[in-house]
Amino acid sequence: MAALIHISNITRRYGDLCALDDVSFELQPGEVLGFLGPNGAGKSTAMQIICGTLSPTSGQVIINGADLQSDPITAKGHIGYLPETPPLYPDMRVDEYLTFCARLRKIARSQVALSVEKTKQRCGLAQVGSRVIANLSKGYKQRVGIAQAIIHNPRVIVLDEPTSGLDPNQIQEIRDLIKTLSQECGILISTHIMSEVRAICDRVLILHQGRLVYTGPVTTVKDSALLITLGQESKWDYLAQLPGVSHVEPIDQQRFRLTLSGSTSAADIAQAIVAHGDKLYELRPDQGNLEQIFSQLTLGETNP
Repeated sequence: MAALIHISNITRRYGDLCALDDVSFELQPGEVLGFLGPNGAGKSTAMQIICGTLSPTSGQVIINGADLQSDPITAKGHIGYLPETPPLYPDMRVDEYLTFCARLRKIARSQVALSVEKTKQRCGLAQVGSRVIANLSKGYKQRVGIAQAIIHNPRVIVLDEPTSGLDPNQIQEIRDLIKTLSQECGILISTHIMSEVRAICDRVLILHQGRLVYTGPVTTVKDSALLITLGQESKWDYLAQLPGVSHVEPIDQQRFRLTLSGSTSAADIAQAIVAHGDKLYELRPDQGNLEQIFSQLTLGETNP
């Protein structure tokens, strides 16, 4: 299956400053890809290059088979983009704004009304079409921002901090929407929120000082360390002998952190503990693990 985004050896220089240094990666259909990095890592530069608003010094960007440099109109037609601050016109009504966006995207005049209605349904905006955007809650404004990004049914959606400033309920609604949209396209998300990555991303990229320093499935990050709680009478010394366990760290008399190796899953560990005759009260991914990887790679920390 052909990649929706193919980034090959992208470099961007500003005089003596190298903002991006030989970065390569791909986005696959149906994938939600998390784009992480500290401030100044080069995320914004990379996203501008992907969206065609900034040219790379060297390298190649292919969007759904179209070369962004030699065929920019076709390539950009495959992209929907939501910047951190949604590009809304607050004095317009939702229907008016989305109609305007559909015309900008060169949707046939006879199809504009249908496209607006379908997009409102997808984004949960069916009941607010006649509302003035300025009077909407921040969560609904964010939905309108996503709606303008997808109204032309792009194959690639680029979202910059899509849940920034939202309350917990709004965050969950936007996450659910992103998961639904990913069934029909590929999504690239730039965020500083680790829980966001764990909740909705399939794979994560970490940039540091313009270089790509980590790439891997989020499931691997989640499962590489587990927190477990055993019974009070457990003799836990057997844990280190379980297949796939490379390290055991006691937290207290009943709780332990297990570091896994290879393809061992949480289900394998649970089955092994129960088969040993022990009582397993809790087993969950160590959610601090992604933060630890991020810190080690971007701050030079070596201790987990």
